[in-house]
Amino acid sequence: MIKVFLVEDEFIVREGIKRNIDWTGNGFEFCGEAGDGEMAYPMIQKAKPDIVITDIMMPFMDGLALSKLIKSKLPETEIIVLSGYSEFEYAKEAIKIGVAQYISKPVNGEELLTEVKSLAKKIEEKRLEKEINEKYKREMEENTNAHKKRLFNYLVTGFASAQELYEKAERVGIDLTSVWYNIVLFGLQGITGEQAITMEQGERMLADISEAIASDSIIVFDRNLDGIAILLKADTEEMLTSLQESTIAKIEAVLAAKKEKNFYGGIGMPVSRMSEIPRCFDKAAHAFAHRYFENESCFKDYRNLEEITTSENDDFDIFNIDTKQIDRSKITSFLKQGDAQETGFFADEFLHGVGSKAFASMLFRQYIIMDVYFCIVEFIEKFGADKSEVDQPDMNMLAGGSVEAVQKYIERILSIALKVRDASSSNRYRAVVDEVKSYIEKRYMDEELSLNEIARVVNFSPNHLSTVFAQETGQTFIKYLSEYRINKSQELLKCTGYRSSEISLMVGYKDPH
Repeated sequence: MIKVFLVEDEFIVREGIKRNIDWTGNGFEFCGEAGDGEMAYPMIQKAKPDIVITDIMMPFMDGLALSKLIKSKLPETEIIVLSGYSEFEYAKEAIKIGVAQYISKPVNGEELLTEVKSLAKKIEEKRLEKEINEKYKREMEENTNAHKKRLFNYLVTGFASAQELYEKAERVGIDLTSVWYNIVLFGLQGITGEQAITMEQGERMLADISEAIASDSIIVFDRNLDGIAILLKADTEEMLTSLQESTIAKIEAVLAAKKEKNFYGGIGMPVSRMSEIPRCFDKAAHAFAHRYFENESCFKDYRNLEEITTSENDDFDIFNIDTKQIDRSKITSFLKQGDAQETGFFADEFLHGVGSKAFASMLFRQYIIMDVYFCIVEFIEKFGADKSEVDQPDMNMLAGGSVEAVQKYIERILSIALKVRDASSSNRYRAVVDEVKSYIEKRYMDEELSLNEIARVVNFSPNHLSTVFAQETGQTFIKYLSEYRINKSQELLKCTGYRSSEISLMVGYKDPH
């Protein structure tokens, strides 16, 4: 119902307008009145009317001054000015302020009601247009996020030419043009595993960080549960380094404000060509994978990784082995939280931590390989898988295999374990997606049906549900919902006598166009 507020210093005129028009009967709510602008303004701020009818000449604060204040605080409120003065200057000033109607006194109730109804119709049209635009914006945001994720994948894999990358970036409003690039991978440790924060809290924090650092020189890509990837752009390597430092400082400021201490960042290698971004990403991912071996939250530069590995020039000494580097919990942590793309980086970091000299000892080599093997077998058995799915180490590798052979073996059995884990998750997600589809089938005619609503129903965060739904169905939630509604529309057009405007409402669209 449209709310109307009246400001008029002449009591008789005010009472006449208030009582001689059947506001409720004509679909309006008369939400308040005042005798001057000074009294009216705080009341209007509280009532938030859709239409304010005000006289121009009033004591304490006139109608034009009041209109300026209203438009500055409540820009969507429409104003009708009543004036007994015929001077054109008043009308010009009213138009400049944004007053919708300027009516000369005396005005009768019927004339005023006609103007109010006309204005109410415009307000309703604006509301509908705003609702449609906001819904379209939400739909486009999900589609844009999906396109951005695909763009990032093309960027870091090298599967697209420079021209194709520029074209794909332009479609989502991203400018990739630069002389120097670097990538920083960032994640919150507490979102997975032993959860210190909820997924919604983590996503909100990542969104706050993205908002705090985003600029023309910084592009943020969502990596779902892995966190975010930050692409830095600059004209010189020195400027890139400065941008990197300021970006990390901003991230740390957000984390400090949120009192969040569980995070990790991996910094890549500066490159001067877009075609070299995959190398930059590999270095960043390598540094980011070191989080499984790090006890403290920090940003790790790929160049500093060598400082924490065992020196290759030292002879093997069992007493020099750092037991923290071969801690089985590191492997378990990776199996729980790691991504398939990280297996190579993790295995490399794991073996560098042990040191290649250690493999000169057959006993130690056997211990390392068998410990990893049994750790992985124990992990997959929790998902109901059989240990026969994991390749057993062969005798040649146990007796004298090279570091490279051991690493390839560890990578292979880690990948097997992650496939078992992801298959189990996929089964669980499939049930969630089926629940979403069932909910859409029952509620598709509700125009307010949204990803946020369904996410609450299935107890997922909207972002996580969007990702899972796209992975399981091959299309975004919005695209699936739109296609479902259009298919229902086709069915109703073919099989019923309803008009298209009626069918529009029946499938969840207020606007038949």
